[in-house]
Amino acid sequence: MNDDSLRMMELAMQGFQCSQILMLLALEAQGKQNPDLIRAMHGLPTGLGCGKICGALTGGCCLLGLYGGKDAAESQTDERLGEMLRRFVEWFEVEFTHRYGGINCSDILGDDPRNKITRCPGVVLESLQQLKSILEESGFEFTGQSQPE
Repeated sequence: MNDDSLRMMELAMQGFQCSQILMLLALEAQGKQNPDLIRAMHGLPTGLGCGKICGALTGGCCLLGLYGGKDAAESQTDERLGEMLRRFVEWFEVEFTHRYGGINCSDILGDDPRNKITRCPGVVLESLQQLKSILEESGFEFTGQSQPE
């Protein structure tokens, strides 16, 4: 079990959900805290609260936005963000549709909430690994530092 797995388990045991865990890990890597953002991320788990799109997918897209999104009126969205989002969504669709029949929380859980214990940690951990890879390949460090293009 690696450090990411252990930290994810700790956060899950504290009651945080998939999208919140991904964002907490990204903020921790950047040495930041943002309770309001973490609270807002709680609108995404369990498929937007109704079994729709997996919170690891929507949370992962938010994580990429944390690195490349517009943050002030005078700033610009990083030109790499669109491609990073596309790559993550395509990977997620292929990986989990193949495995579970779709990208909705209800698909991944097979309409059985007991599967959350066995399936969700893997989905979140694999998503985190893919997100780190996409960020790195796009010139970002998971610590929050963007590399010059």
